[in-house]
Amino acid sequence: MKELRTDSPVARPAAPEPPGKAGWSLNHWLALIALVFAAHIGLLFVFGARQPIVPRPATGVPSLKLAGNTEGAPARNDPALELLALNDPTLFALPHPGDFVTAPWLSVPVVNPPSFFWTGPTNWLSLSADELLTVFNRFIQTNRAAGLALQLKPPVKLGTPLQSIEPAFAPNSTMRIEGDLAERPLLAPLALTNWPYTDVIAPSRVQVLVDEAGNVVSAVLLPSDNNLEALSHYDAADQCALELARAARFAPGQRLALGRMIFTWQTVPLPATNAPAGSP
Repeated sequence: MKELRTDSPVARPAAPEPPGKAGWSLNHWLALIALVFAAHIGLLFVFGARQPIVPRPATGVPSLKLAGNTEGAPARNDPALELLALNDPTLFALPHPGDFVTAPWLSVPVVNPPSFFWTGPTNWLSLSADELLTVFNRFIQTNRAAGLALQLKPPVKLGTPLQSIEPAFAPNSTMRIEGDLAERPLLAPLALTNWPYTDVIAPSRVQVLVDEAGNVVSAVLLPSDNNLEALSHYDAADQCALELARAARFAPGQRLALGRMIFTWQTVPLPATNAPAGSP
């Protein structure tokens, strides 16, 4: 006989699958999932309620109990209390509440002390108001006070003034020093002059810096504080104030001194010019 070979190149038809081994459809899987989910919800409802844990009572264990403590009040017939009292060294030397002799002494009656806060009856004065007024008038008539003369207008005291009245305006030009430089006096007075001018001259303010030896290091003419004063400045007077400040000599000091020299100028009338010749 000839042997059949399975590795021949001829294609063999596939065997059909048995009908019992076919896979589940999508509806079967959805039904199974729904059934499992419903069973899970039912188990949660049945076994999900938590029951309170009830502790079991302990039996057959040793317990501790204080002698004489029965609901906050000592028990008189407690055997443990009697055994504890036997350990008291003063049981037969001092009185105790349980002794038949001490019991009458401890039952002292409570006596309430009398109250000292009391009010007496109201006792009105027997004299009337008219009688009291009569006594007061008699006292005033027999005890008169001495009269007191009031000096509402004191006498006028005449006298001469202690200080002479100076004129409102100084007759000559003046100079004053302000700032730290005022503590160092001038070694020689400055020669100030009056200016022949037809109007009022504004004061000249010069800021001066003086060294330790008293020499003027710097002299600067300061501008006016307001516009009205700036209009009344006189250039010749300002230049003269600047030259006088530079030539000033002060007392020596321990440090540099900064201050202001304020020149207040006085004016004099202009000299009279030749009058025009009269008409023939």
